[in-house]
Amino acid sequence: MPKSINLLCLDVGEKRIGVAVGDNLVRIAVPFETIMVDGSEIEAIAELVVNEKADLLIIGYPRNQSGEATAQSKFVEDFAAKLSDIAPKIVFQDESLTSVIAEQRLISYKKPYSKGDIDAAAAAIILQDYIEEHYA
Repeated sequence: MPKSINLLCLDVGEKRIGVAVGDNLVRIAVPFETIMVDGSEIEAIAELVVNEKADLLIIGYPRNQSGEATAQSKFVEDFAAKLSDIAPKIVFQDESLTSVIAEQRLISYKKPYSKGDIDAAAAAIILQDYIEEHYA
């Protein structure tokens, strides 16, 4: 039987960071929480890595419609560099349109939602894309 790999995914923004969790065996990404970017986010992520026993940290990578890196891509790369001592392994996953898709899904549920809910749902979409590309 294959070894279970715990996956933690971040949708990094300048105000909030959406978080999702999953693993390679169940192969279902689940929105987990939202972390506010207030100076304590690195510590909060470190705590999540430990508490969730994360083997791999997947970080959403923004690109423009042509697939090229943007200023936000650089922001995410710089943020990921701050996590290099925290996470066992970090990989990037394209996050194109995930926030738009996440919000459309939340609207379809016909229940109130917050911007944080969008970020966590977007992280789950990023993670699900990663899972389908690498463990399907």
